[in-house]
Amino acid sequence: MNGAQSLFKALVDAGVTTCFANPGTSEMQLVYEIGMTDKVRPILCLQEDVVTGAADGYARMTGAPAFTLLHVGSGFGNGIAMLHNAGRANTPIVNVVGANATYHQPNYPEHELINGHITDLARVVSHWAKEARSASNLGELGAEAAALAKTGKICTIVAPTNCHCDEAVPPPIVSASLARPKTAAEAIARAAAMLTNGKKTGLVLGNLALHGEALDIAARIGAKTGAALLSETFPSYHLSRGEGRPPVDPIPYAFEIGLRFLQPYEQLIFVGALFPVATFAYKKKPTMKSPPGCDLFIMSSVDHDLTAALKALAEATDAAGAAAPRQPRTEAVAPSGELTAETIGQSLCMLMPEKAILVDEAATNGTPIFAATKGARAHDYLAPDNGGAIGGGLPLALGAAIACPGRKVVHLQADGCGMYTVQALWTMARQKTDVVIVVFKNDVYAILHLEMARVRENELNARMKWMLDLDNPALDWVSISTGLGVPATRATTADEFHRRLEAALGAKGPHLIECQIAPRKDLAQLEDYIHKNR
Repeated sequence: MNGAQSLFKALVDAGVTTCFANPGTSEMQLVYEIGMTDKVRPILCLQEDVVTGAADGYARMTGAPAFTLLHVGSGFGNGIAMLHNAGRANTPIVNVVGANATYHQPNYPEHELINGHITDLARVVSHWAKEARSASNLGELGAEAAALAKTGKICTIVAPTNCHCDEAVPPPIVSASLARPKTAAEAIARAAAMLTNGKKTGLVLGNLALHGEALDIAARIGAKTGAALLSETFPSYHLSRGEGRPPVDPIPYAFEIGLRFLQPYEQLIFVGALFPVATFAYKKKPTMKSPPGCDLFIMSSVDHDLTAALKALAEATDAAGAAAPRQPRTEAVAPSGELTAETIGQSLCMLMPEKAILVDEAATNGTPIFAATKGARAHDYLAPDNGGAIGGGLPLALGAAIACPGRKVVHLQADGCGMYTVQALWTMARQKTDVVIVVFKNDVYAILHLEMARVRENELNARMKWMLDLDNPALDWVSISTGLGVPATRATTADEFHRRLEAALGAKGPHLIECQIAPRKDLAQLEDYIHKNR
């Protein structure tokens, strides 16, 4: 076999069979070999951040990596933003990046980076990055990357063109999975002591602790000890919520709201989550959302076996037999009148089917919708912005739909960040994915108005607004969507949106609904508060 065949055999043998791709000249042998096998499913995306973001969404819903196919350093560079989000969420991805032949790289052709190599670029958003030294080594790297990726790592293989077609030996056999380390008994004991000392306690969950058996165990611990179940601000992997699921409250993103939310807590125990740091440092403000003197303890990091850790904590607190609280179903009525985030949330709560996947990049409109859908039918919630890079929503929804073709995906998309990766719509249309996209068209980067309130002395002037507003010219999402192959409609009232959503959920295939809404009134109040208290 050749090096390309050895690489794909290593990946396929490890169960890595879905490829999100945007190939170029240096990947043609790889494209050819994918075409000659029915064991790899190739999915073409029109921009590299769609490729990497879709691989993230796929992995979050399957728990197993897809692999990407990217073109040299510039193509990899185009996909860095969504790889950054995926890396911060610890979702598994294997990247395969084509490169010039090893003997041609010293000639400094156009695709060579001006001050380094592709592996230098890859390491900043990869847990592991290596360049193949030979065709046989390419298969070896495929086996190594597949095994490591399954532990929640981003692994990047740089594949020079001569390694694709040279003769290679078969790849080594990949172990089923690498075992995650167990949490130390001393850490379990300390957490158990904290949970029984009578102080106001939050159990902050992240990553694999946010769904399945781990979440149920955490809920029993909370019920037994009185600890509140919290989550990281942007849940990584996915958060299981809705009817019959244990209620979990994410720590709010907005700095002032986060401070107020955590103010009552005397101690926080973290399981697969990081400390609640402010996203940015603000002048004369604390860098932590937790109150001064609050005891912060990481019992288990994201790399640990979180289910085993929570089982041990349940035994230590005598919580194994406790009854976990369950979210009741919210009985809502169809909204009418003005179209707002609240009324959209009301319709979603009523109409979303069981086992739906809710992807949320609604930005400033996300909070009221999250609250309104708390008692919706059981569903899984995905937040794409784990690394703070916006634009991940559409690719994440695409990847989730590829991973779970039998489930309805509902994607909430703010208009500004949606334009970063709008090309995902084309792949949704081509793959006939069952996705309903709800676009919040408020013609403004609303979050930046809040951030500007922290620094401005007076009111916004025209030059400032010019960099924050999106209404000149206004985006026409119906035209954009239909032009990329996804049928689209527009809603301007709550009644109209409810009808449009009901029809879209009742049909198969992708559909987009543009919602013209005004900026939230409470955000204007928060903006004024921030300005006066900066």
